[in-house]
Amino acid sequence: MPHPFDLSGKVALVTGGNSGIGLGMARSLAEAGADVAIWGTNAAKNATARAELERTGRRVLALTCDVGDEAAVAAAFAETVATLGRVDGCFANAGVSGRGLASFLDMTTEEWNRVLRVNLNGAFYTFRAAAKHMVHRGEGGVLVGTASLAAIEAAPRSEHYAASKGAMVSMVRAMAVEFARHRIRAHAILPGWIETDMTANAVGNPKFHGNVMPRIPMRRWGTGADFGGIAVYLMSDASAYHTGDSFVIDGGYSLF
Repeated sequence: MPHPFDLSGKVALVTGGNSGIGLGMARSLAEAGADVAIWGTNAAKNATARAELERTGRRVLALTCDVGDEAAVAAAFAETVATLGRVDGCFANAGVSGRGLASFLDMTTEEWNRVLRVNLNGAFYTFRAAAKHMVHRGEGGVLVGTASLAAIEAAPRSEHYAASKGAMVSMVRAMAVEFARHRIRAHAILPGWIETDMTANAVGNPKFHGNVMPRIPMRRWGTGADFGGIAVYLMSDASAYHTGDSFVIDGGYSLF
């Protein structure tokens, strides 16, 4: 009898998969037996991540793709399917952070649109392509969006980031209901403070460290590797009857 977490024969797509949370997911998915496609905007980081993932012995595709560009997503998804044959799990993980502002009153329309273009529109374009593919194939699948604690906790001076992540949770819940009849599940992952390229400035700030670390019961920053297990579970047969959930992975930060 196959192990419930064995992903052999399956294909995972991870946007923003060349570093941080995305690479942590992609690495564990490949180690569990899945072939993996990663999309990112930095070709050099894509190449480094691809070399690392190929050491698992799985097929790996790395594409340069700006998920905020609707045409680029369509082309990258078509290339992913043409190369790897199918997509069983789509992890919409690509995202950008808000630029530090003194106040919401100072936010420009350009800054608002910059964040939602990638975090929300990009997830929409990616999920839409994946859902069409999965419905057409008729073999089910899973759609997973990387949201944030900002979806459920206040994020002052970063309302655009919070709006994009709150919308991610709502979009995922709606997809879970719409596509359940097609055996397509949908979930959101809400990371806390994770040590990634995107959070490097904050995590490396002594004042920030002193304010945040005492609020994390586990007394450490999260890492990309902390998201590998949930990715494997959500893509595996072990979660076949589990949909529409939001997984908070924050070392206990939101509890304390």
